[in-house]
Amino acid sequence: MLAEAKDSSELMIDLAYAAVYFNDPGMASEVSELESRMNDLVQDMREVCILAVRRPAEAEGMASVLQVISAIEGIANASVDVTRIVTHRLGIPDVLIADLSNAEEVSHRVWVREGSHMAHRPLKDLELPVQCGMRVMAIRRDRSWMIDEVHGDLILKPGDVLFLRGSPAGISRLHELAAAPRWDPLVPSGGVLSDLDRAVDVLVEMKNISEAAVGLAYSALALRDVGLASEVRHLAERLDEMKDHLQLWVLRAAKADPDLSQLRGLLQLASAAEELGDQANHMVWLIADDYELHPIVNVAFGEADVVATRVPVAAGSAADGRRLVDLQLDIEPGFHVLAIRRDHRYLYRPRGYVALHPGDELIASGPAEGQNLLAETCGWWMDHHDDDPTGVVQLVPLEASRRH
Repeated sequence: MLAEAKDSSELMIDLAYAAVYFNDPGMASEVSELESRMNDLVQDMREVCILAVRRPAEAEGMASVLQVISAIEGIANASVDVTRIVTHRLGIPDVLIADLSNAEEVSHRVWVREGSHMAHRPLKDLELPVQCGMRVMAIRRDRSWMIDEVHGDLILKPGDVLFLRGSPAGISRLHELAAAPRWDPLVPSGGVLSDLDRAVDVLVEMKNISEAAVGLAYSALALRDVGLASEVRHLAERLDEMKDHLQLWVLRAAKADPDLSQLRGLLQLASAAEELGDQANHMVWLIADDYELHPIVNVAFGEADVVATRVPVAAGSAADGRRLVDLQLDIEPGFHVLAIRRDHRYLYRPRGYVALHPGDELIASGPAEGQNLLAETCGWWMDHHDDDPTGVVQLVPLEASRRH
């Protein structure tokens, strides 16, 4: 149940922001349906936690599970708050839609129609990542959801609703394959105030940071990594500061704009993004303050035999200018890139087409024995300082390490 709640909460964030991007009440209703499902899960998990504690010694570990459950519930609630921009018609500026459309990845949904290229075919035969640059995150069939159960041999049926994530450029092709109505990108109107421009820029960054904070928080719990927990705390604090700046610029824009309806949506979205960061932070303080985590958290969120690491990309290294798909870091050294920090911004869940640049910082997880190879690929040698009891790892440029 905990694994399902985690996956559902991340899906809710994706769909909530997508509902705003597409101004789609139907997608907002999907988030509400997932919230109802989440409420049942949360209640069931709390009952199990209470029944599972037999002795006082078990209380601390189970309290950590309850804390995680509470944070996941908060993430789900914040996702619903995002969709209220659509369901309550709060309004947002066209320039925000334009900025969101420039994102490297967006979420989308599409119905499989009878007679379409998708109907009655296995998912793997469609090659959607190749055909339209999008991958399936979940499928809703009637009233049942498939999140973890999505696999290549699954045969799509007419009426299935696919939830995908990928490049915005592939949405038109996706609609063709599903025999869905034609989709054209929204074109923003001109004449936007400079203060509103600045507010929108901040809000788009808040959206990206809030997604990264939640994803890194789950990784920090799975890996019990204090460094990742500190990263999440930093992102949550940054979201607080950005919300303060956004409120100031929105108020300035309001003085010169007689139509205040579009500004309400900006404030609502900023508040929800900040709440997502706060809930992510509520999860990781368990690690930062060295609380005992119940083993079930490891079982639900990931394996314990991996480590998290941060490695910058050096100019002239094997990674410089290369795409992730070409580097095949997941095969050798066996590391999965959780996020890329670039120019003080975060790209969470980067896909294979993302090319690396000097100064990019990879936040990745994988086997401890693969750390040195990952560092070498990025142009560094890892000096582990075996005589240092703190276990500090220093990155030395490869050329300098060879000279010594």
